[in-house]
Parts: sequence; C-alpha cells; structure tokens
Amino acid sequence: MRKNMTQAMRTAQLTLMTMMIPITAWAQSLPAKGQSEDDWRHTVGIYMFAPLSTTGTSTINGSTVPIDLNLSDVLDLLDFAASGRYEAWKGDFGVVVDANYVGIKADGNLPGPAGAAYDVTVRQKWVALMAAYRVADGVLNGSGQRFTFDVHGGIRYNNLKQEANIGALPTAGGDEAWWEPVVGARGMWRLNDKWTSVASLELGGFGAGGNDLQIGANFGFDYQPWERTALTFGYRYYSIDYSTVLSGGPFAYDTDQHGPYVGVKFFF
Repeated sequence: MRKNMTQAMRTAQLTLMTMMIPITAWAQSLPAKGQSEDDWRHTVGIYMFAPLSTTGTSTINGSTVPIDLNLSDVLDLLDFAASGRYEAWKGDFGVVVDANYVGIKADGNLPGPAGAAYDVTVRQKWVALMAAYRVADGVLNGSGQRFTFDVHGGIRYNNLKQEANIGALPTAGGDEAWWEPVVGARGMWRLNDKWTSVASLELGGFGAGGNDLQIGANFGFDYQPWERTALTFGYRYYSIDYSTVLSGGPFAYDTDQHGPYVGVKFFF
C-alpha cells in the first residue's frame, strides 16, 4: 500500500507541476502605433507559454519527488488554461489588471496487480491589481529609436487547489489561498514602425502566504502589422518556491521553467 501511495503521489505531483504555467500578457507604457500620446490608451493582451523544461521538487503530504517534465509531458496533462491582462495608461501613469486560470483533471489506475483507481483535480487562479509608472521615455542618440522604461507594483490574490483521491485512502492535498505583493519592471525599444523589443522582470511572494519568491522574466518582440493589433513572441523564464503545512503534512513545490511564449495584443 505504501508503494501505491508513493506512485499516486508522484502522479499527483507531476500533474500539479503542469499547472504552474504562468500565462501573462505584457501591455505597454510605450504608445503603440495609432495610440494617442496624451489621452487614455488601453491594451488588452492574451498569451500562452510553452515550457520546454520544468525541473525541481514537489512535496505532498510530506512525500517529496523530483520533477523533470518536457513540453510533451505538460501538454498530455493540461486540460484548460486562460489568461488576460489589461493596462490603461495616461501620460506616465498606468493601471494594470492581470488574471490567470489553469485547471487540470486527471484519472486512471495505478500500475500493478492492485490497480487502485485515482483521480487528481488541480486548479490555480490569480488576480493582480497594480499601479504603474513610466520612469524613462527617450530617443537613442543618432538612431531616432524611442525607448521607455516603467515599473509597477501592487497586490495579487492566489488560489491553489490540488487534491488526489487514491482508492479508499483519505483525500490528499488541499485548497490554499493567499495574498502577496508583486513588483516588476519593463523596458521597451522601438526598432522601427512595426517592430518593438520588450524585456521584463516580475517578482512576487517575498514570503507571503508561504510563497518565498516567484520570478518571471521575459525577452521578446512585438510585431504590429495592423493599427490596432500586434503579435508578441519571445522566451520566458519562470520559477516559484512555495511551501506550507496542511493537515496531511508538508505541501511544497520549488521549480524552474523556461520556454517560448506567443500572444496577441489589442490597442484602443
């Protein structure tokens, strides 16, 4: 039975790690082509991240296993993911709303003669509200290429549910929610009238709710062939170090991910 329990925990933990796909669409303090420099300008973005590698450790009910997933593993287990980010700017000041939801449902039978049935439910969602400020807005000498640099900060609500049912054993895992601070910075450099490079860094947690540190770093490009729409793509690094204690024992995950991202932005 202990062996089956360990196998089930590993299945649950592998499933859990696929939900840690951060899906965030960066809007911009640099006005897009066709946007006003003086009036309110708005950006809505949707975005998908495809982690080529997920490594680290996960602990459920005190049982710790290593995590080593490739993109194929993630896609096999992922059920549904959606996200959106809205930014409104006027001059140097902005407001940011970021929302994310990922849900997973997996079931089957453990290997071996006993073949105990299991099912795993995983859900993560967060909503962030942040204020933003453009601290630099200039033109590179000699090139005429405009650049901006902005910072943002605020608060983020997280909800994480992970439950595993194995045969007649008690349900493992739980449903946790917490508030945490989040800060970030972003630089944009307009290469020409259609292409813009974007680099960003976001940090969250800082020990709040058991989330020691959450890091998201992006580097990529916006391509705007249309007045109100741009395609965005690049590469992302993401890591999280979370731990708490539930009634069944320690529950933690400490992982790193990296891979390409792609999305679309709408300007109005």
